[in-house]
Amino acid sequence: MGRLEEEILLQMVNDFIELGSSPTRDTNTTTTVTPDHDDHTKCYILQEIVESRNGVESRVVESVLKHMRDKMECDEKSCGGLKKWLIKRLRMDGFSASLCHSSWPTTLSCPGGAYEYIEVVVVEEAKQQRGIIDIDFKSQFEVARPTPSYKRLLQILPQIFVGEEDKLRRTLSILCSEAKCSLTQNGLHIPPWRTATYMRFKWLSSTQISTITIQTCC
Repeated sequence: MGRLEEEILLQMVNDFIELGSSPTRDTNTTTTVTPDHDDHTKCYILQEIVESRNGVESRVVESVLKHMRDKMECDEKSCGGLKKWLIKRLRMDGFSASLCHSSWPTTLSCPGGAYEYIEVVVVEEAKQQRGIIDIDFKSQFEVARPTPSYKRLLQILPQIFVGEEDKLRRTLSILCSEAKCSLTQNGLHIPPWRTATYMRFKWLSSTQISTITIQTCC
């Protein structure tokens, strides 16, 4: 699927969410949009996003999965945690990996918070590319009493995220919208830590991000 086609499908999803879950007919066409069709479209788009990889991402994914399969062989206490352990292994593979700590203040629309993830910077063809690695990505999207539609999206979502910021933004766009719908349909309050703004701050906060140096310990 091309990027333009993906954006068109994503806009279809957003339009459907804004219009509600009832069947809708375009006055200019004979196509009826139903909840099942919308659900299939969102799953299709999300799968295309999470499975798409450029050359750099493919190499990073291969390295991450290789080491995570052997993670139980490392004494996490002596390594200072699983993230730091993985960073050391990525560096051994030649990647410029660092532990990033994001934090943001409380505002009227969003509570303050803090989060940690791994950053990988790769220079290829004189162009610097920043990748994000989160080894506990899937659990960040868990909600109470998820709808079948949201469950299907979570099944597609990988436990470990590896990708550039644009890939993460598109993933968040779909997941946060559907999480909101899932909670609303069940008559549940949307927790502040599950809003789209809060979720974006975790990985994409541009105000307070610091890179933590990892010392070799094992």
